Amino acid sequence: MAIVEPVESPIGARRRLRIASPVTREPIGEIDVRTAEDVRAALEIARKVQPAWAAQSFEERARYVTGALHVLLNRYEEFIDVVVRETGKARFEALCMEIFASCDVLQYYAKRAGSILRDRPMRMHLLGLMKKLRIVYRPLGVVGIITPWNGPFILSLNPTVQALMAGNAVLLKPSEATPYSGRLVADLFEAAGLPEGLLSVLLGDGETGQALTEAGLDKISFTGSVETGRNVAEACARQLIPCTLELGGKDPMIVCKDADLERAAAGALFGAFMNSGQACCAIERVYVVDEVADAFISKVIEKTTELRQGAEGEADMGAIVRPEQMAVIERHVEDARSKGARILAGGRRNPNLEGLFYEPTVLSEVTHDMAIMREETFGPVLPIMRVRDEEEALRLANDTRYGLSATVWTRDKREGFDLAKKIEAGSLCVNETALIYGVTEAPFGGLKQSGIGQVNGEVGLRSYCHAQPILVDRFGGKREQAWYPFTAAKERTMRRIMRLLWGTPLGRWLS
Repeated sequence: MAIVEPVESPIGARRRLRIASPVTREPIGEIDVRTAEDVRAALEIARKVQPAWAAQSFEERARYVTGALHVLLNRYEEFIDVVVRETGKARFEALCMEIFASCDVLQYYAKRAGSILRDRPMRMHLLGLMKKLRIVYRPLGVVGIITPWNGPFILSLNPTVQALMAGNAVLLKPSEATPYSGRLVADLFEAAGLPEGLLSVLLGDGETGQALTEAGLDKISFTGSVETGRNVAEACARQLIPCTLELGGKDPMIVCKDADLERAAAGALFGAFMNSGQACCAIERVYVVDEVADAFISKVIEKTTELRQGAEGEADMGAIVRPEQMAVIERHVEDARSKGARILAGGRRNPNLEGLFYEPTVLSEVTHDMAIMREETFGPVLPIMRVRDEEEALRLANDTRYGLSATVWTRDKREGFDLAKKIEAGSLCVNETALIYGVTEAPFGGLKQSGIGQVNGEVGLRSYCHAQPILVDRFGGKREQAWYPFTAAKERTMRRIMRLLWGTPLGRWLS
């Protein structure tokens, strides 16, 4: 049984999809696919209610977000049940990745959005004596948010909270593979009393997502694959509306010759296998300096064999959410094996579990002509490549079309920082892994084909606004020097001003 499969419907009726558990393969439920007409109706309502929401103070908006936090704290076990049932995550992983992170997001933006987005004066280097400049952050209007299946609650809630606190209405379209986890966001804010129409969750598949991107919204925030992200970007370009794209990754890990191998091995495991490898910033390539490679690999294999996989109890790893992703994982591992890679651990579906479980897998003797080192695997596979030195590791780390995040492991933190700055990635960690998206203050986004724009922190929150400069004259004279009429005397004055400002050391200092 597929995780998502169409349900036979009468001619003229809505299309329906049946959702099944990746753990048991048993049906979870069915959803109606929302159409372009449904999107237009939700947009019409959102346009009507958004101005009143934008007119509210940050404190008033924060009251609803804080209310949502209280709801989540009271009902999080129920929310975890939904997420685990749809995704097959380990329960503790769902608690940390989906619930703990969501609580932090709700509190962070409720508390800080006002100070980040309030009107602010801006000093001017040239006209400051005569003019005043203020920057006003205006809400964009109605924002479309399209989210994936690997972190279905947090990746839906996080952008929604930012957009709402910035004064926008939101149309949210979660993945068809995890619709009920996405719908939890609407349940949360409905329980918190959010005004009706400000947040609409539109369940469906690619048809619904395409309708959302072409509906004439004021921004699209998309998290997902490079291929779909390119389609979203093209749709937004035709409409001349902004978009934020958080796309795929092939994140490298560099293990230097002086690394703390115990910490590096533990970090490699968590970075590669968290959420069963189904994370955009998962470690998907390891480059370890040859003189410490044997010791590092030995520690990785030892720790990998201790991992527990399952859907219940104290499991470390859960299921693969979609059969399509399982097929990618198996293809990449088989391609690597056929080209000479050694499988040191795992390398197959877990024969002891019924659902979509792939064993944590470690590979060595990998090369860059293997798909496992070039394409996004998005599964619990850790390919390890020996390198001559850190310089070769850096060259290979940058040899990719992706550039989402990367990690460096060394006891010399200054050298690690300098090496990290040379990696072509949007976010870097030194002696840490898979944490940067959860640092709410840090802007997160990719280079190359890993995305456009950034989410989170001040940068992400302000991306849901238009920064509007307002210039005010201080003294109200009759006219300005540059206004009509143009005269020879004015020209002589302007020439003197130019020589003073940029032709003398004092002028250059003043300007």
